[in-house]
Amino acid sequence: MKLLGLWLLCRLLPGGGRSSPQPSGIQPRGNSGGRTELPGSLSLSHARWGSRDGREEAALRVGTDCSCAHPCVGLRSLRPPRPHPRSVSACSSPKQPPRPAAPATPSASLPATPHPPCTCTSPEPAALPWAPILPGASHPLPLLARESIKRIRSLNSLSSDDNTTAFYGINQFSHLFPEDFKAIYLKSRPYSVPRYTEVLKRKETPLPAKFDWRDKNVVTQVRNQQTCGGCWAFSVVGGIESAYAIKMKILEELSVQQVIDCSYNNYGCHGGSTVSALSWLNQTQVKLVKDSEYTFKAQTGLCHYFQSSDIGVSITDYTAYDFSGQEDEMMKKLVNCGPLAVTVDAVSWQDYLGGIIQYHCSSGKANHAVLITGFDRTGSIPYWIVRNSWGRTWGINGYAHIKIGSNVCGIADTVSSVFV
Repeated sequence: MKLLGLWLLCRLLPGGGRSSPQPSGIQPRGNSGGRTELPGSLSLSHARWGSRDGREEAALRVGTDCSCAHPCVGLRSLRPPRPHPRSVSACSSPKQPPRPAAPATPSASLPATPHPPCTCTSPEPAALPWAPILPGASHPLPLLARESIKRIRSLNSLSSDDNTTAFYGINQFSHLFPEDFKAIYLKSRPYSVPRYTEVLKRKETPLPAKFDWRDKNVVTQVRNQQTCGGCWAFSVVGGIESAYAIKMKILEELSVQQVIDCSYNNYGCHGGSTVSALSWLNQTQVKLVKDSEYTFKAQTGLCHYFQSSDIGVSITDYTAYDFSGQEDEMMKKLVNCGPLAVTVDAVSWQDYLGGIIQYHCSSGKANHAVLITGFDRTGSIPYWIVRNSWGRTWGINGYAHIKIGSNVCGIADTVSSVFV
């Protein structure tokens, strides 16, 4: 009887009876230290973007690993939750399933011992088996942050205190590694053009200190190519819109999607050349319809054909030259013919916020197409006024300023003007 009493006493103590049977449907998980967990429970993780000072912290919930009263802070993934190879959060005391009451014994009456509080712990980011990946990026978030900060510091190392040099920082592209950024947004293809040698026949007038076609209301609003690599089409269509507005005094937004879909000598959202697009437009005499009739889809689609009698804008001619070393002549071309479609090396534009770009890009490595709308020579550093196609939140309301005179970013290598 004494042995039976001792056995019953042990069964009443908290934590006793380690070999008690488990209710059906509850199975121990492999790396949970032998504890029992409810079916369908998820693990928690926690990661920071940046250093341990919590400067940039993403704390999102993936799930709960145990039945704690206060579940751990976790990560809300930026993509659908994936199966976790192992638990990265531990609860010291999961809620146990109820046991059947043991028969009372007269030999002992012990006070109830409370269970220890449930606590959740998370490892440092380096110990995470995986980290969330932002859309378009191919690298974990903490590494992205470190690389972005390092890249931005390097770009700003040549900045001056006179507020003229370009400055760089966090923008909508900073979550991408340079190779990802280039693969998505820099899809313009190089095209060899002859050097500029012609002389304008009209009587030349002195160049103004400042000139911008936007002041004459012949430049449409900044657009956003999104993840479509159709910068070449945005550049060309922007030039046609302005040429038509200068001649007809009517400013219309024309269809970029029509050029992306129908320019058979280019590759749609996978890349193309401004010169190839102008050549196609000139040869076929395709009429560009309004953007509202052929809206932008941010992907290559089937070409929609329109009747030749339909209202639209077709070009009559175009020119494409290499103006390197002749940017004064390039300014004259801009003033006399309208905005210029150009190609540039825009790798360093990923983190651009403002100021005049003077460094960090090369000539002869064109990968992006833009539209020059004007220039400004009133300050200590003259610059081109360049309209981009990455939306108005990028740069200076969608524009960039590029130093004149040194073929910065190869801006004078392939320069096209269009006539309607």
